[in-house]
This record gives sequence, structure tokens and C-alpha cells, in this order.
Amino acid sequence: MSITILTALADDGLFGTLFADPSWARWRVFLAALFGLAMTDADLAVYTHHTGRLTAPLEAFREAALICGRRGGKSRVLALIAVFLTCFRDYSTVTAPGEVPTIAIIAADRKQARVILGYAVGLLKAVPMLAGLIEDQLTESVRLTNGVVIEVHTGAIGAPRGRTFAAVLCDEIAFWRSDDSANPDTEVLAAVRPALATIPGSMLLMASSPYAKRGALYNTFKRHYGRDGSRTLVWRGASLEMNPALDPAIVEAAREDDPASARAEYDAEFRDDIAAFVSREVVEGCISTGRHELPPRQGVHYTAFTDPSGGSSDSMTLGIAHLDREGVPVLDALREVRPPFSPEAVVVDFARILRSYGVKQVHGDRYAGEWPRERFAVHGITYHPADRPKSDLYRDLLPLLNSGNAELLDDPRLVQQLCALERRTARGGRDSIDHPPGNHDDLANAAVGALLHAKIKPPQPARTITFNYMGR
Repeated sequence: MSITILTALADDGLFGTLFADPSWARWRVFLAALFGLAMTDADLAVYTHHTGRLTAPLEAFREAALICGRRGGKSRVLALIAVFLTCFRDYSTVTAPGEVPTIAIIAADRKQARVILGYAVGLLKAVPMLAGLIEDQLTESVRLTNGVVIEVHTGAIGAPRGRTFAAVLCDEIAFWRSDDSANPDTEVLAAVRPALATIPGSMLLMASSPYAKRGALYNTFKRHYGRDGSRTLVWRGASLEMNPALDPAIVEAAREDDPASARAEYDAEFRDDIAAFVSREVVEGCISTGRHELPPRQGVHYTAFTDPSGGSSDSMTLGIAHLDREGVPVLDALREVRPPFSPEAVVVDFARILRSYGVKQVHGDRYAGEWPRERFAVHGITYHPADRPKSDLYRDLLPLLNSGNAELLDDPRLVQQLCALERRTARGGRDSIDHPPGNHDDLANAAVGALLHAKIKPPQPARTITFNYMGR
């Protein structure tokens, strides 16, 4: 008789002792649903609660979305699935000589992906009959004697291409971000699906606590949750449901601190307080296609804005703009220096660019401290800390973008950063605009600051009036 994932969980010689605690009960029902295994009436009630479906599945799912609160146990379950598919499936009859069946763990970054890989290696080593299967273990992969590899990838576009996947496990997919793509999650999924197609029984699993109402995870939830006939399983569970051993005081403290965040992170509800700041269509409508920079011209008054950085984590950026005859702010130049770099060397280069446009003063982030003021002054440039936070600058730019009364350069990273901005509503009702977790807005900040300062008319020289007195 072939081993199922549930029989493996019930076998003390396999995973039985590792998942024996009653707190794993609902995860067993999830695994039964995912692999199309038999359910009891009690299991079906749990299944209905978490999926919105009324009838038990008759076969395994090829795709599934697991929307689960933090500390619910999803990373260990993903590792369990990876090990089961690696050790208890035979891929030799469906792969060509030299073709390597791969279990890919994809996360926002390699550090996050290595968490699940670590759990998987731990499971292999904890079971004596599986530990001997490890042929080679590296920092980001483990190869077994049956030729299957479990390896780490990031959510970078195109990274997973060119392999044959027996399974793809997407961890915290709601938080994948990229400065080079507006939709890294959907683009990665599109890249891996063909690589899954040639392996019978291959699986694509998305697991994450939820975030805003957008992206691949939310779209999957909208399309497939509660639909009995759907071929994609969507399972949603709060942290305390999936892990009854979690201390409720932790969840309660999170609710008191930030109710909206706690509803997403622990109750597995998508957030209502976060919305996109501006649509891609609006931003692209303000772009002059093919225009990457405008040279300096005589008689034009230019303004500039910089977002300084210490050179180790964030980019340092510079934007230069002017106001055309119709009163439309035009972005002329945009510079970004990515870390690591020498801040002093970047100031020297930026000062040179500013002088070429006849700019003798630059505005910038007030939170950078005194060093930008001091270093720009050495090169003849006066640095003025911004008198308003960047959230206010973004808010003031929005009417100009919506009306098409701003001209942007054709810069994909600028477009991506503007489109990724989020409008968040605080408990007091005040909106703030900022980049999402894991993203950057250095280019957007410099561009927006330069455009809005261009709208402020420069001071006019005082006029001299001469009076001719004749008589009285």
C-alpha cells in the first residue's frame, strides 16, 4: 500500500512523533483536503469552516492558497509537504535523463526562504530512515539520493525559469515586492506554471498571512474561496484556530496596539485600511515615452530635490524639474545611486549635475541630519531640509497626476515606485502615503519633491522705481 501524507503523520517511525500534539488537528484536515484523502464528518465540518465549501474534494489539488495568521504553523506544514513530495514520490518515470525534479521554496528574500528549507532539513534528519537520503546539503539547497532537489529561490522575476518543478512553495507571497515590477507575485507564478506542467501531481502552493486587497493571493481568494467546483483550494484560518497552543495574550496585545494590522496578521483577514495611491494608467499617462532626460537650457529656472542616504541600505537620489509656460511641472533629470556607495562621492557628483542646470540650492529629506547640508555647502550648494513630510508631497502631487498636469521621465523604476505607494488610514482617520513593507520610494521621493518645488514660483528681484521731481 502506498504511503499517504496522513499515514506518514500517523507513523511514529516517520513524522508521527513530530506532529503528535493535538494542536496540529486542523492541519491534518487541510492536508487531507489538499491531497484528496478521505474525511470524517468532523473533518468535513472543519473543512467547510476554513474553505467555505460544502462537499469534500474527490481528488488532490494541483494549486492551493493557504491564508493563515502568523504563528499558525504554515511554515512547518510547507516543509512537511516538501519532504513528503521529495521522499515518497517517484519521478524517475516522468523525467528525462539528466532532468532534475525540484521542490522550489520561493520567498521575498533568501533569508525568509531558508526558514522553510531549514525546517525541511530538520524533518529529514529527525527521521532515521530519511536522513540517509541526504546526498548533499548546501546553504540554499539539499539534494537527495533519489535525484530530487529542494532549493531556495527569491521572488525575483525570471529566477525560477529553466527548471522542472515537482512543487513550488510560495512563502508570504502577499509581501513579495520588487523595484523592477509592479506585480512580482503574478509574474513569478506565470513563470513557474509551465515548469510544473510536465510532472503529474505537481503542486503550486501559496502561503501567507494576508495584506492589502490586491495581488495574486487576494485575487485567488476572490476567485476560488467557497466554490465547490473550483480546482484551486483556498484555505483561510486564524492563528489561534490553526495553532491553539499559541498564547492568546500575544494576539490580544497586538489587537490593542494596532487593530487593523492584527486582523490581518492573526485573524487572516485582508486589510481594508490600505489602498493603492495611484493607478498605473494614470502614471503612464504622464510619461513622455522615450524621454529619459532633458538637457539644461538657458533662461529656465530649475528646482531640485534629493533623498540622501548613508550608502549602506537605501539609494541616494536626485530629481531636477522646471515649470513650463503653461504652468505644468516637468521632470528633467533623475539620478539614483544604489548601495553600497560613498556618500561623499555621490554628493560631489550630484553637485556637479546641479551646477550644470544652474541650480544653487536643493531641497531634501529633513531626517538625514546635518551631513547633507554640510557636504553640499562644501561644493557651493545650499541644502534646505523639506518643510513637510513626503506623505504630504505625494498627496499634493496626486491632483496633478490625475489631471495629466505633470510630465514624468520614462523611467521604469520611478513608475514602479509611484504605483506601489499605499494610502493607509490610521485609527484617527488621517491618511498617510508611503511605500509598502520591503519596497523603496527613493526615486519617487526625489521626483515628486522636484516637481512640487517647481510649482513654487522663484522670488522675483526687487524692482527699482525712479521718481523725477519737477516742481513740487
